[in-house]
Amino acid sequence: MKLSKELYAIASSIAHETNGFFDTKGPGAGNLSTNQFIDLVRSRAEQAFGEDYSEQKICGDNSMAVDFYFPEEQTVVEIALGIKNPNTEFEKDILKALMARSLGNKIRNLVFICKPGGYKKCNQPGRKAMIEWLQNQNGMTLEVWDL
Repeated sequence: MKLSKELYAIASSIAHETNGFFDTKGPGAGNLSTNQFIDLVRSRAEQAFGEDYSEQKICGDNSMAVDFYFPEEQTVVEIALGIKNPNTEFEKDILKALMARSLGNKIRNLVFICKPGGYKKCNQPGRKAMIEWLQNQNGMTLEVWDL
């Protein structure tokens, strides 16, 4: 997972160089901050990789897209900054990866890049059960990388 690890390093670098990145901002200001962060990650990743792997529409003929897809690694990466919160897109992101795979895209790994606390939240019973189901019933690994 070389490219996904490099993407994590890019995201981590941007997060740590952005004043107030880890502060809770709430609706509105938080959405704007998240969008700016993701745009910067996409831009730097494209520069680093020489190719745009972001916003890949691999889920069929619809508007759904995964944040990043690295076909040679068979890995989908979702920037899931709010995953530590109770209501997130955790399940939807899992379904997008499964849907994309069912359409012939080779996907063996799903990675969430999140703010601190995401890894801990994903070890709680409900999410842990989803992760184990994904692995045991679908042969896909899920990793959570806190920034």
